[in-house]
Amino acid sequence: MRKISLQWRLTILTTVLITVLCGCLTFFLYKNGVYYIDTLQETVTDQGTTPEAVYIDIPDNEWDDFAAQFATKVYNSKSDYRNRSLLITGVVALIGGAVTYFVSGRALKPLREFSETVEKVQAQNLTEYTIEENKIAELDRLRTSYNKMLLRLSESFETQRQFTGNAAHELRTPLALIQAQLDLYHAAENSENEAAAQETIQMVTEQNERLSKLVRTLLDMSELQTVARNEKIEMQGLIEEVLADLEPLAQEKNIELIQKTQNSSDGRTDGTEESLLVACSVNSNEKPEDELILTGSDILIYRMIYNLVENAIKYNRVDGTVTVSAKREKNEVVLTVADTGNGIDEAFREQIFEPFFRVDKSRSRELGGVGLGLALVREIVRVHDGKIEVRGNEQGGTTFEVRMGMGWNRRIK
Repeated sequence: MRKISLQWRLTILTTVLITVLCGCLTFFLYKNGVYYIDTLQETVTDQGTTPEAVYIDIPDNEWDDFAAQFATKVYNSKSDYRNRSLLITGVVALIGGAVTYFVSGRALKPLREFSETVEKVQAQNLTEYTIEENKIAELDRLRTSYNKMLLRLSESFETQRQFTGNAAHELRTPLALIQAQLDLYHAAENSENEAAAQETIQMVTEQNERLSKLVRTLLDMSELQTVARNEKIEMQGLIEEVLADLEPLAQEKNIELIQKTQNSSDGRTDGTEESLLVACSVNSNEKPEDELILTGSDILIYRMIYNLVENAIKYNRVDGTVTVSAKREKNEVVLTVADTGNGIDEAFREQIFEPFFRVDKSRSRELGGVGLGLALVREIVRVHDGKIEVRGNEQGGTTFEVRMGMGWNRRIK
């Protein structure tokens, strides 16, 4: 059945009601007019119905009295007609108003039920009070939008609760370690105080660094929406800067950092390959023919690339490689970061972007991670209207691919 809009419902109901009221008003006014005309007729025909009886012979000396009486009768009839017409109009208007009230109340009943359902919604029961399908077109569209909004809110609240719980857990662990170490220090013998003090200071320093990094990452995530994203970013230069900043970390595991530049039209490698070897810097003299420009936040895009490359270094094998490339495919900028580590199981490839998720928790903590790096990457990609995918590669490692959506990038000569 085709849904009738609320506007058409009210229009049809009002039209029908006005038609009925006008018909009733016309009928009663007609009957009232006929009644008073008949009254005047009776004044003339009181003496009979034959022509001879209707004929009245009024003497000249009584004509003035007759004319005055007849005029009075006509005036009274008009006055009564007017008063009764006003009374009929008032009564019909009152009846019409009452009928309109009840009819419109029934027509707006779905809206009233919708309002009552909305009033019952709380943060704890967002999905329990979804609106059922309605025959009114406007309300059905509103129902669909409202239910989708509830679903988004429910997911947001759930994410917030999960994030808060995980953050509390992550903060509690180093605090508990600090407290335990301090308790151990206070319980130690005097001869062992110096060694215990050094151990305590070292542990507190490490945990403080971990807490500081966690807080910085949380602040970065909270400020994502407020950062301006209208800067022109030269991607190859930014990648080069990130690789230079992470060179010391790569040296610790003898990892080779490779930057590849690719052709803008078809994505093929153009032969330019810049490497960051141990004790070696990027060759800045080799430049691609064109510059790959992305419109966005320079700070956020830097953080995104930095986190991906840092993650690739930390979870890579000794003497491995990390390859970073950026290219243009049609109307998208495509950034890839590939490593030669142990790879990520397919079952975890979506979960790794969740805050505080770790495939190997003990190893992640040994490496100094707080579990927010990839979550921050995903949020940065999202606010730039892009998408990120993770897959395995031929070297047995992991490849992250970031695509920035149309409208965020362009290529210039």
